[in-house]
Amino acid sequence: MPRKNSVPRCYFSLRSPYSWLAYRDLVDRHPEVAAAVEWRPFWEPDARSERMLAEAGGSFPYVAMSRAKSLYILQDVRRLTRERGLEPTWPVDRDPVWEVPHLAYFVALDEGLGREFVDRAYRARWQEGRDICDRATMAELAAELGLPPDHVSNAVDDEELRRRGTAALLDIDEDGVFGVPFFVDRFNKFWGVDRLPDFVRSVAGTAAAPVPVAAAELDPGLGGDQGHAGGCG
Repeated sequence: MPRKNSVPRCYFSLRSPYSWLAYRDLVDRHPEVAAAVEWRPFWEPDARSERMLAEAGGSFPYVAMSRAKSLYILQDVRRLTRERGLEPTWPVDRDPVWEVPHLAYFVALDEGLGREFVDRAYRARWQEGRDICDRATMAELAAELGLPPDHVSNAVDDEELRRRGTAALLDIDEDGVFGVPFFVDRFNKFWGVDRLPDFVRSVAGTAAAPVPVAAAELDPGLGGDQGHAGGCG
């Protein structure tokens, strides 16, 4: 019996540096695959979303982040960004509510600007060091993209978007996603930046060499949020 959704899926989190790097690799090196996949958000639910998810019969994978893992991620992301010629600015998160940017994504998606929103939000967070859980930041990004600032910045208060968020969290549960970046192609699943080439080959049926990238010396320094619980980072 075929899956109800045979479209390749990419689960992304605007919080995760690894998800950001996988996004850049997919868009920059394999744009044809990036255009063919369904982009699905992954985020740690707040208390209200967690309650709605439980009431719908779902659950969210949660594993606490250890200090050792946090320090490793700092070192690892520094290596990976250097390889790609990227210069990150580590954000500092204070009491983040991840529904703010991830429910805003649905507003952009409905306007046909889902990818553009993801791209701009990643840049704001990982290259400009901005707090994307700040509603004012969301309003500014929305205005830049020609989206309704009030709707984007207040997406977290929209009941319909909350219900869509619950459905998205149920999709995470159904697909067995435990961290990001996570890619699904039919029955094949791939987790992590290093599995992206395998996902691309699965989708495209080719083993094309990736576009080479330049190296750059950079020092991202220390930031507040070194990844997310239960994921690749």
